[in-house]
Amino acid sequence: MVDPATHRAIDAVWRIESARLIAGMTRIVRDVSVAEDLAQDALVAALEQWPQSGIPDNPGAWLMAAARHRGIDELRRRVTLQRKQELIGRDLQTLALLDQTDLAAQVDDIKDDVLRLVFMTCHPVLSENARVALTLRLLGGLSTPEIARAFLVSEGTVAQRIVRAKRTLAEAQVPFEMPGRDELADRVSAVLEVIYLVFNEGYAATAGEHWIRPALCGEALRMGRILTALMPGEPEVHGLLALLELQASRLRARVTPGGEPVRLADQDRARWDHLLVQRGLAALQRAEQLSGGLGPYTLQAAIAACHARARSIDETDWPRIVALYDALAALTGSPVVELNRAVAVTMAFGAEAGLELLTSLADEPVLRDYHLLPSVRGDFLVRLGRLTEAREQFLHAADLCDNARERELLLSRAAACDT
Repeated sequence: MVDPATHRAIDAVWRIESARLIAGMTRIVRDVSVAEDLAQDALVAALEQWPQSGIPDNPGAWLMAAARHRGIDELRRRVTLQRKQELIGRDLQTLALLDQTDLAAQVDDIKDDVLRLVFMTCHPVLSENARVALTLRLLGGLSTPEIARAFLVSEGTVAQRIVRAKRTLAEAQVPFEMPGRDELADRVSAVLEVIYLVFNEGYAATAGEHWIRPALCGEALRMGRILTALMPGEPEVHGLLALLELQASRLRARVTPGGEPVRLADQDRARWDHLLVQRGLAALQRAEQLSGGLGPYTLQAAIAACHARARSIDETDWPRIVALYDALAALTGSPVVELNRAVAVTMAFGAEAGLELLTSLADEPVLRDYHLLPSVRGDFLVRLGRLTEAREQFLHAADLCDNARERELLLSRAAACDT
């Protein structure tokens, strides 16, 4: 049996390294489904060997070596089974290349492979939902339940999307390469959504024992920065990067040293990363200069900028945030945006106004099991002094919440209503 501490360490390594591992193996075997299987085999090997041998100094390289050896075995099996001369020749050439390639150089190449994998999984042959689900699985290392929470859909739906997406990529023989510049614009919206959701999972994890997962935020930031270099004239690329930089600036203040969540109103803004704030504001300025009309990511970045410029929660320009949410809601029609707008309305005009807006959201299907709806309602009720009702809402939100740290926060807020 694996020691719990070792198991947690291996899980942490997997979260950090899985995207690079799958991307590197996709470059080798040219099949994303096989690449994921090989990466999972390497993880199983780590679970078997690391408890006895200890976690290696470079766990990413260890996993890549293990997956690479299994990849060689897979290619040899293909050579044995396949009788088509063209495929045999191609796979034999790949085997020869693998035998001659320095592993350290391969690991260095994986940095670029990750972005290639993003564009591969966002190929137009897939539906938008399938693109996002598959990329979150492969690039973000998210489980099916985590992706389901991100989409606010069932786990079965997500699982079917992922299986169909892999099959479609294989059948279409989608190449593992960056698309030409004439194709980039067609794929960029799906790529931006993927990066956005990966960051969000890192910023506020949907499940597990940790509320934030900085490695995911860092990976999303890295991909966003690469995209701005690839597409410097695309305003929404800069808008998304602005949003990520500004949100990432708060990460250190979002949790206590013990990992407990800290709400925005209670954060020590001196702990915000002001270098990231400046980078975010510069990216926002670039997006606004390029844009004839602000897109959804640039609008969200503008909202984040209002928080970044304020010295406290009370000095925040809440009426401007409401106006920005008005524009975002009109653009997206998203009930989640409307929920966030209700929070801004409460801060600008009072909890009664916000509570009235929540009433209209109660029947929205996508919010029915969304824990933040009763959580927000509970907060509004506390502001109105209706503590008994607020307690019920916080308890209901805790029942719906899959993140252990956030659930603890909700339960503590419920308990505070009794004092």
